[in-house]
Amino acid sequence: MTAIALFGAGGKMGFRLSKNLQGSRFEVRHVEVGEAGRQRLSQELGVSCVSAEAALDGAEAVILAVPDTLIGTVAAGIERLLAAGTMVIALDAAAPFAGHLPDRKDLTYFVTHPCHPPIWNDETDLAAKRDYFGGVAAKQHIVNALMQGPEEHYALGEEIARTIYKPVLRAHRVTVEQMALLEPGLSETVCATLVQVMREALDEVVARGVPEQAARDFLLGHLNILGAVTFGEVQGAFSDACNKAIEFGKPQLMRPDWKKVFEPDEIAASIRRIT
Repeated sequence: MTAIALFGAGGKMGFRLSKNLQGSRFEVRHVEVGEAGRQRLSQELGVSCVSAEAALDGAEAVILAVPDTLIGTVAAGIERLLAAGTMVIALDAAAPFAGHLPDRKDLTYFVTHPCHPPIWNDETDLAAKRDYFGGVAAKQHIVNALMQGPEEHYALGEEIARTIYKPVLRAHRVTVEQMALLEPGLSETVCATLVQVMREALDEVVARGVPEQAARDFLLGHLNILGAVTFGEVQGAFSDACNKAIEFGKPQLMRPDWKKVFEPDEIAASIRRIT
């Protein structure tokens, strides 16, 4: 049985992982320094926590389910306990990309991140339809990167990733650099920003007199069909009036050079701010 040391096991993300790892083929050693997290693990999952030393003794893999800003500190604190060949798994590309993992060529570094359940899906169960984050009931895709280590370690990394994020559909293999383009570049710098702008636009039309529920229903309904057409989920085309509105609106809302957010130096700067 493969032993996994799970750091941050009782935290916001770690608890989800702890729950999904229950009943798997993996032997999980839970490490949690927060008293609230330890109590939650005990009361809800019947899990007892152990020390870092006990968790790492013979562990083949280590999952760092801790905030990006703490990964460097946690990794440095356990480096002396990591045996050669151990797989260290990060749940986000930011800290590995920024160089916050120990300079140990004898360790395997594997990075995995969920895509989260897609907007357009075939879920029919209500719990799955309302599992917006994923890892509970809704199916989702994931991305994985073998940052360093022998190629044969990739299969174990993907198996662990599929377990902690289950139920999983597609598992995409990318590089850490490509993962950084996806997040923070695509998902946060671009997507989250534009979604926030849409929310501010909703608030603005409400402030100008449109009933709030009417504005919300109108926006979310249009977002559904406009997105489906734009991303090819349905065959369709925008009206001439809509295309003219886009032609006028885009330069009002977007700088001509906005795609520079994907340049390597911009991605690196964004990750420095995160970590």
